[in-house]
Amino acid sequence: MKIDIHTHIMPERMPNWVQKFGYGEFIHLEHRNCRACMMKGDKLFREVEDNCFKPEARLPEMDATGVTMQVLSTIPVLFNYWAKPADALETSRFFNDHIAETVDRSPERFIGLGTVPLQDVDLAIGELERCMTELRMPGLQIGTNVNGLNLGDPSLLPFFEAAERLGCALFVHPWEMMGEKDIQKYWLPWLVGMPAETTRALCSLIFSGVLEKFPKLRIAFAHGGGSFPYTIGRIEHGYAVRPDLVQVDNTVNPRDYLGRFWVDSLVHDPAAFAFLRASVGDEKICVGSDYPFPLGEHHPGALVENLVTDPGTRAKFLSENALDWLGINR
Repeated sequence: MKIDIHTHIMPERMPNWVQKFGYGEFIHLEHRNCRACMMKGDKLFREVEDNCFKPEARLPEMDATGVTMQVLSTIPVLFNYWAKPADALETSRFFNDHIAETVDRSPERFIGLGTVPLQDVDLAIGELERCMTELRMPGLQIGTNVNGLNLGDPSLLPFFEAAERLGCALFVHPWEMMGEKDIQKYWLPWLVGMPAETTRALCSLIFSGVLEKFPKLRIAFAHGGGSFPYTIGRIEHGYAVRPDLVQVDNTVNPRDYLGRFWVDSLVHDPAAFAFLRASVGDEKICVGSDYPFPLGEHHPGALVENLVTDPGTRAKFLSENALDWLGINR
C-alpha cells in the first residue's frame, strides 16, 4: 500500500462568488476551448489540467505510479481566510462537500481532509465538527497563518483544543508567504518562501506553547517540515542565548519537538531526505507529492522507494505512518 498524504483537488464547477458576494478575489473555474482556467474575478490565476478537478483522471496516474490512496485537500488559494467569515464558511462547506462526495464514490482510493474559515474560530470549530461527524473526515488542512496571524496566537487556542478533543488530524500547508510581494521574480515565493513559511508556523506552535498545551494533537507539515529540520540548530541556539525573547511562553527546548509531529517526504533531494530521517525519525515521515502540481514529486514516493531498502521501514513511509497520523486503524 502507498498513501500519498499531500494532494490537492478542486470542484469542476463552482459558483462565481465574486459576482455573488460583490467583492474580493474568490477563485472560480472557467472551461475555455479545452483549457481549464482558475480565475480571480476576471483575471487568470492559473491554468490547470483535468486531473486537478476530475477524480477519474487521477486514477490511471495513481495506478501507473503505484499509489493506492490519495489524501485529498483543497488548493490553499481556496482557503479564503481573507473573506467575510460567513462567506468563507459557505465556500468551505462547498469544497468540503465536494471532497466528501469524491471520497464516497471511491472510498478505496481517496481520503478527504476539510477546510475551515479560521478567521472566525467559532465558525471554524463548527465546520470542523461537521467534517468529523457528518462528512466522516479524519482531519483538516489549515494554512500556516491566518491573514498574517501566527498559528500560536491565543485567539486560535479554542480551535486547537477542539481538534485535539475530536481527534482531528491537521495538515499544515504554507500559503501567503512572508514578504511574497517583494520576491515575485524567479518564483521565489514558492522556492524560498514556502519552506520559510512552514518554519514560521512550526516555531509559532512550539514557542507559543500550543504543542505543549495539546500534546495529543496529530499535526503534519508539508514539504518535509519546510526549513525547520535544517535550521533547528540556529533555532535552538536562539532559544538558549536569548531566553528573554524566545522562552516567554514556553521553556521547552524546540529540538525536543522533533519526532512529535509528522512531515511529508517532499524534499526532492537524497541528502535532505537522509537528514530528515535523522531529525524527525522513521516513524514520522509520510509519502507526500503535492499532486498534481509541477513543483511536486511527479512519481509519488520515488525518493522513498529508491532510498529505503528495508521492507518494514519502507512500509512505514509508504502507508503506516500516514494511517497513524490520520488516526485510521491499520
